[in-house]
Amino acid sequence: MPLNVDTIIIGAGQAGLALSHCLTEKRIDHVVLERGRVGERWLSERWPGLTLLSPNFMIRLPGLATQTDADGFMQSDAFAGLLNSYGRAFAAPIRTACAVRSVTREGGRFVVRTTGGDFAARAVVVATGACDQPAIPAWAKALPKSIRQVTANQYSGPDALDDGGVLVVGASASGVQFAREIRASGRQVTIAVGRHARSPRRYRGRDFFYWLDRTGFLYEPRDPTVTNRRIVALPSFQLTGSEGGQAIGLARLKSLGVRLTGRALGVSAGRVHLAGSIQQAVDAAEGRLQRLLSMIDQYISEMGFPAPQDPGAWERPAELASGPTELDLEAAGIRTVIWATGFRRSYPWLRLPVLSPEGEILQTDGFTPEPGLFTLGLPFMRHRSSAFIYGVDRDAEAIAAGVAAHLSISPGVAA
Repeated sequence: MPLNVDTIIIGAGQAGLALSHCLTEKRIDHVVLERGRVGERWLSERWPGLTLLSPNFMIRLPGLATQTDADGFMQSDAFAGLLNSYGRAFAAPIRTACAVRSVTREGGRFVVRTTGGDFAARAVVVATGACDQPAIPAWAKALPKSIRQVTANQYSGPDALDDGGVLVVGASASGVQFAREIRASGRQVTIAVGRHARSPRRYRGRDFFYWLDRTGFLYEPRDPTVTNRRIVALPSFQLTGSEGGQAIGLARLKSLGVRLTGRALGVSAGRVHLAGSIQQAVDAAEGRLQRLLSMIDQYISEMGFPAPQDPGAWERPAELASGPTELDLEAAGIRTVIWATGFRRSYPWLRLPVLSPEGEILQTDGFTPEPGLFTLGLPFMRHRSSAFIYGVDRDAEAIAAGVAAHLSISPGVAA
């Protein structure tokens, strides 16, 4: 006999715990199911020493006190510990080591079958996060068997890689950090550069995220005309929180001896086909950055903030020469390819008619076509920062209100 509960939350990361706090405040009966430990992905799918890209003042969860080291950058394992303490502080009803096997609807209720027993609920919230399965191109299967392939969630540092050179595919936040760290270990590193987002670590006396927050950029609502495919492909800023926070642009990588090439397009006979030029991607990144800087400058001017000028942030990097159109992996001594190409979502256990042909959950602002089924923590779900620590609090409050409204009109679950 399934255990009856009003609401099931699937996932005990920042999204699931933020919602649990909101439901607790509303006195809504619920259970949080977690396949591993609280904050499992922060513990097992991040490389040692990883720090958050955003400073501590951007860690915002409902009911969580402001961090003492506001301008510092928290390491991933410390953030997992923070999530654990956060959940304990309001006695979140979490069941760890409880993996979901299926979610179905039987009559007027959802049935959630797990490795830790079965549940019947009137509402279910999928809060499994944005970084589920690595998004690897199909042509990766054609790489030579001698090449070791490592995904972003498998990377654990240079010492764990095979001897030889490394090709990093992708130049957003993870890719540039991998390239810098591996190059610092003495290896030869090539990075294939596609769409990316350059940004300064600080601008006009403040961390860049301070201005993105104050201007409202992070909370811009999603444009309904933009497709899901384009949304999930948005690049993250080329930043790191390590060593007190830094920007890691392509010019910095080049100065360290990292070889820059165009976007990786495919492979045949051990040769990776490349876009011959990086400049188009660089120009697009510069255009995005200058629009952001203009927006910040306008905000500072309108609000009358005494912020110093920062002309260096506007300096465009030097033009990059056209590169090769193919890369012979063996001749270049490359033995490892690291995929820093983003993530996709996978829901093999969600047996309801709510998935798109690409496997993404069909939803609008976190509400799915299935009454009583909600999402939380997805890219640009309600606004630009929906998938991030500094944006999930607003979404959790909205979804909690949606759950409460659904429960008020949904019949109770029979025992």
